[in-house]
Amino acid sequence: MALYESFAAAIHSYTGLSPAAFFTILALMVGVYRLVCGMFVAPDAAPEKRSLPQEPVIPPEPVQMGEMTLEELRAYDGTDPRKPLFMAIKGQIYDVSNGRMFYGPGGPYALFAGRDASRALALMSFDSNDLTGNLEGLGTSELEVLQDWEEKFKEKYVNVGRLVSEKTRDGDGDRSVEKTELNQELHRDTVDANAEVEANGIESNVRRN
Repeated sequence: MALYESFAAAIHSYTGLSPAAFFTILALMVGVYRLVCGMFVAPDAAPEKRSLPQEPVIPPEPVQMGEMTLEELRAYDGTDPRKPLFMAIKGQIYDVSNGRMFYGPGGPYALFAGRDASRALALMSFDSNDLTGNLEGLGTSELEVLQDWEEKFKEKYVNVGRLVSEKTRDGDGDRSVEKTELNQELHRDTVDANAEVEANGIESNVRRN
């Protein structure tokens, strides 16, 4: 008690205030100080949220597609992320899903995806008119460039099929072959029959004479 009275007497002698008034003013001063500091001093930056590293997208294993037409190949140009990414060279179809950053949408060679880009690769052309498997008129140096591309694709990507025409897919080619063979057989039979008739006629004439 004596200590408190001594402390109160000291406050009164130095400030002229009662202990209650002194501590009230002191509390207000601390509150104002904190308020001013909050207005002019930036609060501590919130800790940055650590983003988890994104797992790399691993494309599915290539699946053998067998024979495909150009129309069917165009469905694998990368616009549907659920489908693999295909590209053809000299009629051979390769799964280039591992190179999606190059051949997928937005990539530098996206124009070639879903197409037979043989002529465009040989000419190093980005003209849509060259997106064809037609190699007519190409020179030796251009064919060598295409051969280099083909070797790179064989080394890096999996061959999953080959291009065929609509007629071959529908079986028209087989029916044409069968029809040709049948016509040839009928022709041989006709020739043999005519020869036999002619021989019989000659024999009859000989007997009459």
